[in-house]
Amino acid sequence: MIKVGIIGGAGYTAGELIRLLLNHPEAEIVFINSSSNAGNKITDVHEGLYGETDLVFTDQLPLEEIDVLFFCTAHGDTKKFLESHNVPEELRIIDLSMDYRIASPEHDFIYGLPELNRRATCKAKHVANPGCFATCIQLGLLPLAKHLMLNDDIMVNAITGSTGAGVKPGATSHFSWRNNNMSVYKAFEHQHVPEIKQSLKQLQNSFDADIDFIPYRGDFPRGIFTTIVVKTKVALEEIVRMYEEYYAKDSFTHIVEKNIDLKQVVNTNKCLIHLEKHGDKLLIISCIDNLLKGASGQAVHNMNLMFNLEETVGLRLKPSAF
Repeated sequence: MIKVGIIGGAGYTAGELIRLLLNHPEAEIVFINSSSNAGNKITDVHEGLYGETDLVFTDQLPLEEIDVLFFCTAHGDTKKFLESHNVPEELRIIDLSMDYRIASPEHDFIYGLPELNRRATCKAKHVANPGCFATCIQLGLLPLAKHLMLNDDIMVNAITGSTGAGVKPGATSHFSWRNNNMSVYKAFEHQHVPEIKQSLKQLQNSFDADIDFIPYRGDFPRGIFTTIVVKTKVALEEIVRMYEEYYAKDSFTHIVEKNIDLKQVVNTNKCLIHLEKHGDKLLIISCIDNLLKGASGQAVHNMNLMFNLEETVGLRLKPSAF
């Protein structure tokens, strides 16, 4: 069994991670660290886990007792922790924050997008889990980058559910504001754009176009629905072939002939992609569950790869399709 520790156990991504690991046949949760909830039952915070666990939050860090440590912490906190604590040399780490997503000589974290860095992830000791928007957008673009087809600016619109804002209440997550409402935020300057560009450049070294990304807040709890427009004269049939070939060995990313909708992926680790051609414009539609494929599901996927397990173990989940 893989012995697991979690730091930062009170948020949405932690709740989903705990749920997945409790039902993972090869994993055992040793501790869930949360200084603000130490001594409280997990179900006091994650009420959807009633009847599934008697675990209690702790402020202890028995790092010597675990094989892998997940960070579900606020951005910046993982780096602070690793700089201030002695971590066992062989301990594997999966960080769900954005602290180590950008490659640097100062760290050895692998960018954990399996559809891009599967082999490196299998050998990695430290993995930086991608961002939710970044995951959805990259999966829509990677096959084009592989074929060196991203030579013009890319237009991206994506709408996310309220859980993307985190568990802490705020003005834009309040029900009376969010319900029957939508809005734009961080237009052209979202923090996930650098990691998207990094991945595209990894496949297409010449890539230097702008990603004109407009994020939207949606009036639903979870999921990301993305539309991407790219100029190309290549026929749709050839593009579909490129995508199917690129994702042929990936268990969670699927090319769908019919148009897609968000409920087909919510509560799963899937990414669905639909392609259309309108003149010289290629429309790419991709959607994921922001808390699973965009966070905790992908983290478990990375754990499976790091420990040489079949990648779908613990992740065969039914979508909330109705």
